[in-house]
Amino acid sequence: MLKTNADKLIKLSVMGEISSPIVSKSIYRISANGIPVILPGVGGITYNLRVGDFACGWEADHVEPGVSVENKENDSRFGNAANIAFNVFSCIGNRAIVVSGDAKGSRGVVTGKHGGIEHVLVDFQLDILKKLIPGDKILIKSLGVGLKLLDYPNIRIMNLDPKFLEALNLQKIKSKLQVPVTHIIPAAIMGSGLGKNHVYSGDYDLQMFDNKSIQDYGLEDLKIGDLVAISDADHSFGRIYRQGAISIGIVVHTNCITAGHGPGITSLMTSSSGRIVPKIDRTSNIANLLNLRSDI
Repeated sequence: MLKTNADKLIKLSVMGEISSPIVSKSIYRISANGIPVILPGVGGITYNLRVGDFACGWEADHVEPGVSVENKENDSRFGNAANIAFNVFSCIGNRAIVVSGDAKGSRGVVTGKHGGIEHVLVDFQLDILKKLIPGDKILIKSLGVGLKLLDYPNIRIMNLDPKFLEALNLQKIKSKLQVPVTHIIPAAIMGSGLGKNHVYSGDYDLQMFDNKSIQDYGLEDLKIGDLVAISDADHSFGRIYRQGAISIGIVVHTNCITAGHGPGITSLMTSSSGRIVPKIDRTSNIANLLNLRSDI
């Protein structure tokens, strides 16, 4: 049993509403090959894409699984600070409750955060998805910010609900922790998301434009909700390249056609000194760990 400070964490209510899909004025997205295309993108309620489904192969660009949620409050003093708080305080594995509309009282689970658009992504069972509409209010009982592994000070935790941390079934190997992941990805092929000074919201895109890299690292079967390791990546204070460091994240949205982008990965833990040992386990997906696809 890992020792944590979970009993010292604050559980806080944060709330957003289901967003509508958006399309820019130009309508077209320009692919990395210079081809203009029109594809579904961020926002809305996605009925046929959830955690556990493949991240690639769709006619899509940055599509978010399940329900996309944001806080649209605009404060004259703090601007969009409520949505920043909504994104920062929501953690992967937090419980979400529908508090308005026909699905009022239904429960879901936070499965990701998407930067740029600043959405929190929530999975609901299919029968609940069918009752939801854009504008429905979603309450998240946020818990996880400040979570620490007391015996592993060289491993930093972020964006993780304590109960989801338990579900990961981490194994102690002396001064290191073994973490089950579906893939190990080199930092060299990571793209959009670099340059941030924190990783407590948003994501980090895996570029999928090099066929040899896809084959070498077995990325053709990458799924939404997969737990993955990124080698030589330190996410302690933003995202940087550091040899020997390793970070763990969760795949949160689909592949993309635009340069520098690809399936998004929200950071979950990192060790600048390589104290994390990834172990390949193809079942290491939030859908399996939290039994989110029991309706199928």
